[in-house]
Amino acid sequence: MLLRSLLFVPANRERFVAKVATLRPDAVILDLEDSIPADQKEAARSQARAALAHLAEAPFSRLIRVNSLASGLARADIRAVACPHLDGIVLPKAESAEQLREANMLLAQAEARAGLSLGHVRLIPILETVRGVLRAEALAAAGPRIVAVVFGAEDYTLDVGGIRTREGLEVLYARAHVVAAARAARVAVIDTPWTDLADQDGLWQEARLARQLGFSGKLCIHPSQIEPIHRAFTPTAEEVEAARRVVETADEAARQGRGSVALDGRMLDAPIVGQARRLLAQAEAIGRRDEAR
Repeated sequence: MLLRSLLFVPANRERFVAKVATLRPDAVILDLEDSIPADQKEAARSQARAALAHLAEAPFSRLIRVNSLASGLARADIRAVACPHLDGIVLPKAESAEQLREANMLLAQAEARAGLSLGHVRLIPILETVRGVLRAEALAAAGPRIVAVVFGAEDYTLDVGGIRTREGLEVLYARAHVVAAARAARVAVIDTPWTDLADQDGLWQEARLARQLGFSGKLCIHPSQIEPIHRAFTPTAEEVEAARRVVETADEAARQGRGSVALDGRMLDAPIVGQARRLLAQAEAIGRRDEAR
């Protein structure tokens, strides 16, 4: 599941849902949580189910952010939206492996009720509290349904008692910790959204930093953020060419029985070659996605 950009769309905004079908994020998250008023939660479930059907042929993954387990609404949310068109559930305020086991049970029950195979619906927990971040390793490795974890900076900063800034130093530790936990569990890791829609330069800088830290992609809250996020998380032609030269040089050295080799004055040790291979694989996956569209 390629996840560079994940665009939030309120599930009860039919006009937004209609528009998103023309966009090209890697995933759309139909939201049942923060963007839905309390008195509209029940109606939003059926609207989300209808939106999934409307987007069934769209060239992106279809996800739904349900309400937290602590809210008491998640069970009904999951039951209402489980269907063949749903690719995954985004679970907010994840804080323990026990919660994810409960979510897995609810998903298994909903899949059985909807006639889906076990594990059809994937799970993406959001780590946005102090407890969630500190338990990131256990959460990322909590089960085979989990394909990614998300870091949520706004709620985390509130919980930790910090001050949110443009530079983001207050969440640098949390970002790095969540990335390390996700990579140890071999799942993707998604960065927090950039909330200042007028500051495109800030979005670009933060997205580039996120990629440097090891994030796979970034949440979006507006369609205008998709393109710069894709640009930040897509290897450039220069990066691809440099990686190709590294791999070709290393492979030729291996064929000649040489254990070490230099390229342009730089020693190509195993980590450097591994990074180059990973970048080429990423570029190939993105190319296949673009061709399919």
